[in-house]
Formats: sequence, structure tokens, C-alpha cells
Amino acid sequence: MSGTQLSVRVTQRVEGFALDVAFEAGPGVTGIIGPSGAGKSMTLGAIAGLARPQSGRIALDNRVFVDTARGVFMPPEQRRVGYVFQEARLFPHLSVAENLDYGARRRGGAGTMPRAEVIDLLGLGALLDRRPHRLSGGEAQRVAIGRALLSAPQLLLMDEPLSSLDIRRRREIMPFIEALHRRLDLPILFVSHNIDEIVRLADRVLVLHGGRVAACGEVAEVLNRLDVQSLILGEDGSAADPATIIEARVSHHDDAHHLTELDIGGATLAVAELALAPGARVRLRLHARDIALATERPTALSIQNVIEAKIVEIKAAGPSQVDVKLAVGAELRLFARITNRAAEQLQLATGRPVWALVKSVALASDMSESGRMA
Repeated sequence: MSGTQLSVRVTQRVEGFALDVAFEAGPGVTGIIGPSGAGKSMTLGAIAGLARPQSGRIALDNRVFVDTARGVFMPPEQRRVGYVFQEARLFPHLSVAENLDYGARRRGGAGTMPRAEVIDLLGLGALLDRRPHRLSGGEAQRVAIGRALLSAPQLLLMDEPLSSLDIRRRREIMPFIEALHRRLDLPILFVSHNIDEIVRLADRVLVLHGGRVAACGEVAEVLNRLDVQSLILGEDGSAADPATIIEARVSHHDDAHHLTELDIGGATLAVAELALAPGARVRLRLHARDIALATERPTALSIQNVIEAKIVEIKAAGPSQVDVKLAVGAELRLFARITNRAAEQLQLATGRPVWALVKSVALASDMSESGRMA
């Protein structure tokens, strides 16, 4: 990795909970996810200097925040870390403009971005004269992000900034966070308990469980693991709906039918027309519940996304269902969930060729009322 590098290795014990994590993060978004009580916010607190770890070392390039072996503990105000909390925490007696200026005054110099650019990027121009009580939850969070940027951070921490928002406000603020991601060349740690926020926003993912790192790496590589899905969603959530994350590229547009063809590596998928140029990358999530199977190539069918595949594994998923793992080409793996009876009637077995009928394709930008992709 190149660019600014964050290195974290800390051990901390608080009221019977032990945090023991080690990881590195470069420019871009590192998503931190895990169940409640996994240690996500505690990790950010240690990095920001809101808590003092019992042992370890935290450094941003050659700036050492913590080194317990040498007795180093840099005060939070000297770390140049921007922190966006679950709640906006704006000063209620100040206008939006004054809240933004507070961030700039803290540093007394040039920010990460010019003030005018921050206002434009986050769509704050029409809000500058308002007080916080006149802002929606999404607007308040955008102001909080702007204030953090104007404090000239070298590292941005975002602790579940969407968790207190309803689905309408989440949809409102997501594009602004994506724009922030594209504009900034610094490490951003984005904590969430929502797997679909991570799928949409993150370049890499760190999975925490019980205060330890359970997995880390590229988003698709990590989150396609069923054991990781189980850790994040819980046994019931994982059993209810395993899914596959796919890194796709726009192949071409079918203008006559307002469709976009996506290359998923070994196959193509058609989705509603996207405003993206050929070659652009897009992240998908295919739910096992949305994939049916056929042992012969189907004809006269309304489902248009039909993919040739081979069965890799069949695994029980409760008393009446099975998960069928499919190989598409050399690398892509999909899951289909069908009933035991269907598997028996179709005489499915490992190694058998089948056709996967994809009933629905969820784009990373599609979010349902629950905050998860539809």
C-alpha cells in the first residue's frame, strides 16, 4: 500500500471486556464491522485518544500516537484526527456556518479541503444560516462531516454515522460519503453494523468479534465467507440468507431496452440501465433466495439472467432447505437456496452442471427499508 498508513496494535481491558487488535489501513475506506459489543467503537476511541490502551502502538506514518513501551501518549487534540460520531454533536447555539468555522479554527491553518469545496461537496450551501434544531438528521451529519474535514485531519474516523438515521436520510447522505471517499486521499475508518453499508462504501473490510480481528482483506474476499456472514449477522441471519458479493464491470448498454450488461467474470448480468460508462466498476450482491436452479437450459422464461454453472457443494440449511454452492467460470462462486424436495427431484449432486436463474440483482446503491440492500 502507498500513501498515508495507519498502524494499530492495541490491548485494552475495560469492565471485563478485552480488546486485542492489530491492523493497518491506507488511503481509502476501511470498513470495520461486527456484532454489537465486538469492540468497534473502542478501537476508534483508542485511535482518537479518547481512551488510553494498556499496551500497544498506534502510528500514522512516522507520527506516533501511542507507544506504551516508550511511554508515549499523544493528546487527542494533537493527533489531527477527524471524528464523526453516531450523533452529529453540533453546537446548538451556533449556525451551520459557525459550526463549520469552529473546525477550521481548531487548526488555525489550511484544512484538508478549502471551505468552499467542503460546502459544495456536502451540499451545505443552503443550510449555512440555519441552527442545528432546523436540520434533518442527514443534514446534521453532513455538517458534522464538514466540520471534521475543516479541522485538517490526516485521518478520518466515522463511528456508525448512519445508524441513527431512517432509510430516507440514509439514502440522502450515502452519495455525499461516496463523494468524500473519491475526493480524499487519506485513511477513513468507517464503523458500521450494517453489512450493506460496508459493501457500498468500503475498499477493504476489518471484521471484529469478541474484541479480536476475525478477518480482514478485500470486501468481496472477506464478506463472501459464510463464517464471516454468520459472525456479522448471527447464526439466524446467516442461515436466513447467504449472499455473494461480486465485483462487476459495465460491459455495454442496451439502449433499446434501457438495460446495462455487466461482466461478472465468466458470465454477464442485465440490470436496469446505469448512468455509468463502459468499463466502470460496480459492486453487486446476489442473495441465495433470489437464485433458482434448472438442470436443463430453460426456454420461454421471463427471467433473463440465466448463468451456466457447476455444483461445488450441497449443504443443509435447516430441516427443509439446502444451500447449493455453484462455480461460475474459474473464480466466481454463487449460492442458491432451494428446498430439500427440489434438490431430490432434480437429482442434484456435486459436479453436476446446472443453470442458475437469477431473479433479482441488488446493486450496492440499492437499500431497502431495513437499511439492507433489497
